[in-house]
Amino acid sequence: MNVEKIMADLEAKHPGESEYLQAVREVLESIEEVYNQHPEFEKAKIVERMVEPERIFTFRVTWIDDKGEVQTNLGYRVQFNSAIGPYKGGLRFHKAVTPSMLKFLGFEQTFKNALTTLPMGGGKGGSDFDPVGKSDAEIMRFCQAFMLELRHNIGPDQDVPAGDVGVGGREIGYLNGMYQKLARRYHTGVLTGKGETWGGSILRPEATGYGALYFTQHLLHKAGKDIKGMKVALSGFGNVAWGASKKAVELGAKVVAISGPDGVCEIPEGITPEMIDYMLEMRASNRNKG
Repeated sequence: MNVEKIMADLEAKHPGESEYLQAVREVLESIEEVYNQHPEFEKAKIVERMVEPERIFTFRVTWIDDKGEVQTNLGYRVQFNSAIGPYKGGLRFHKAVTPSMLKFLGFEQTFKNALTTLPMGGGKGGSDFDPVGKSDAEIMRFCQAFMLELRHNIGPDQDVPAGDVGVGGREIGYLNGMYQKLARRYHTGVLTGKGETWGGSILRPEATGYGALYFTQHLLHKAGKDIKGMKVALSGFGNVAWGASKKAVELGAKVVAISGPDGVCEIPEGITPEMIDYMLEMRASNRNKG
């Protein structure tokens, strides 16, 4: 594998897609030495095939806001790699969502799923819809309109989306409800992150944040250190930061900062259980400021 040649070819085909190109370069540079010890990989052009998504769907999402005005957004689903199973990866609703961002995330999701021994491929999707400041009814109508198009290309044995930035339990509930209505099938397992009352898993909301802290704790133990008594600063104030805060406090650390698009909230004495509970309320309010 010649990383520079592969990157030159990719940059020519996908100019300006900085997030995607950076992610591919970082992965290829990290595996280059080991990869080149296996000429059978080179013969089969494994890397050349893995860096390109299998398919990308782009679709229009038209919905009605609370003022009765028609709004239009773009929706995407990047089905990156299905070598070991159906595509798996989250949906992201954020004004900065672009194909480049989703290709970067789908590419890395492929490795994430494989390395955690899940028999699933990698994918990612979402929309440039901005949920900040939107009412529950507007988010519901957008999710229903989004699923109206997405449903054609997902399924329990084909592509299983989940939540991501801007897509929590509420959004997954709206998406799942619309999918079931359109498919006329129930308990399909086509979306993960659902509430427990309609097929979700126990501890699913906490899982990502807890996992981040378990990983941090493991690294510290490898370095002969302990997370107990350490100060922790978290990026974000949503579901992942909420779960990470809970586990950090449980492990004896002190969370001294959380952040959002508008800046950082310092908590010199450490976050309290009441503050952690309020994080969910703040996230659900679609406001960036508490």
